[in-house]
Amino acid sequence: MRQVTTVRLLGVQVGRAAPLTAGDREVMSGIHKRSVTGPVAVGALGLAGDEQADLTVHGGLSKAVYAYPIEHYAFWREQRRSLGLADDLPYGSLGENLTVQGVLEAELFVGDTLRFPDCELRVTQPRKPCYKFAAFFGDPLAPRKMVETAFCGFYVAVDRPGRIEAGQAFELVAGPRQTPLLALFPSSPGR
Repeated sequence: MRQVTTVRLLGVQVGRAAPLTAGDREVMSGIHKRSVTGPVAVGALGLAGDEQADLTVHGGLSKAVYAYPIEHYAFWREQRRSLGLADDLPYGSLGENLTVQGVLEAELFVGDTLRFPDCELRVTQPRKPCYKFAAFFGDPLAPRKMVETAFCGFYVAVDRPGRIEAGQAFELVAGPRQTPLLALFPSSPGR
């Protein structure tokens, strides 16, 4: 029998690709997310109203939606405070589409399923931080800190399209339990 745990979706966020200043250049990024109220359609390529700027590293069928645990927000608030930056981090501040509670990377395996009342999402891989995360977050060491802590969040594929809404409880259903999520996480910061 497969293990099932009930957890909660705290926030749903979407964003359009927009310019982001990274060092001395301007690049396009979909990291700017804003909270959505009410039901949001979830299709094979992600949430309605969400965009990714570089489909070689974000988006597509296996990285349709990015989820991030609220449990790590305290760490990032402290990092921002230590740099003299504002530490008010609304949901989506890590570039995530879904802010979840009770689902940590160290406990996940590739193939685990997030079963919502109207859709199902399957864990596929961890997020690998890059220079855009550093630029967006205001900390050039943010990718390294994400790697050192493994507070990376995770991507999911959409196995059953439907609708999703902040505040919903959902079930975490254990998959085949063959590949721990963090076995796929880099040992050094991404590009």
